[in-house]
Amino acid sequence: MKLRIAIIGCGKIADQHVQAAHRIGNCEIVAVCDREKLMADQLAERFKIPGVFSDAEEMLKQFSPDVVHITTPPLGHFPLAKLCLEHGSNVYLEKPFTVTAAEAKELCALAEKKNLRLTAGHNYQFTLEMMEMRRLVASGFLGGPPVHLECHWAYDLSDATYVAPILGSKTHWVRLLPGQLFHNLISHGTARLAEFLDDDVTISAQAHQSARMKSLGGQEVQDELRVLLRDGKGTTAFFCFSTQIKPGMNSFRICGPKNSLLVENGSGSLILNRAGSHKSYLTYFVPPLKAAREHLRNARVNFMDFLRGRLHQDFGMKELIERFYTSIREKNEPPIPYREIVLTARIMDEVFAQIKPTDSGK
Repeated sequence: MKLRIAIIGCGKIADQHVQAAHRIGNCEIVAVCDREKLMADQLAERFKIPGVFSDAEEMLKQFSPDVVHITTPPLGHFPLAKLCLEHGSNVYLEKPFTVTAAEAKELCALAEKKNLRLTAGHNYQFTLEMMEMRRLVASGFLGGPPVHLECHWAYDLSDATYVAPILGSKTHWVRLLPGQLFHNLISHGTARLAEFLDDDVTISAQAHQSARMKSLGGQEVQDELRVLLRDGKGTTAFFCFSTQIKPGMNSFRICGPKNSLLVENGSGSLILNRAGSHKSYLTYFVPPLKAAREHLRNARVNFMDFLRGRLHQDFGMKELIERFYTSIREKNEPPIPYREIVLTARIMDEVFAQIKPTDSGK
């Protein structure tokens, strides 16, 4: 079954979606749409896409795509996804999935009602190292259910290309989101926690504005976030978003009653930490040697994946899209359970309710 694909929102991220779809095969991008038709024209010209529209409903009526990728700013995600589902199209929604958890829940219910499929653009969940982490957890490496999770997610302010337009206009779409800068960036990290937490989560969040953001004229925009979580099973978690920690960390640690695992996205590494004790002065030598062996193993694995053509910077996006398309063809469950999508949105709702940015930025 060759899937007919359409894209709504023709900004920079849309190019990555087109390139990922081309690598998957057995699908065809038939139409693109953007309210700024020039953007749609340019994307269509770059990739030889036949259908070009500025009206989403008109595109859906004319082409009836099997799948629509929505890559617009988040405020348009809910109405556009609902429109696509009502027209019979499966939907890939870029992150953040929706602005609120209520919207996320409504879309998931509508997809189930119409026997269609939805997924969220949490592509970092499907990198090679994250998939290997998940396999080890399933095999019992932790020695039992996770007891603690930690996620660090960094954003670099040294290049102001992204943040300057946000700071320059109070009407910029990022400034209109409940969580502002956080809202557009933290769902990758919170999705990792949602995978291993149950639905009964208590949350404590704090945020502030860094000196660097203040010097850029950040006004009320906060850029440092710390969150503590605990679920009904007693699993605890910590989430940190930072523009200041150097070198920037994009990592996820999952700890069990016996062993733990550390994913480092920056280097595509998965570090296995096994419990053990060593007599006398060996405790100063053996653990560092084991750690060195882990890093060498990761270098070897990454080198072999590179030679096999598996190591791509956007591998996670390609893998997620491919799994999503397979779920559509085979009528299976989508790659990210709806429970996790809704819980991710619920966590974000609660975080933003607690931090409540103020005009003083304090």
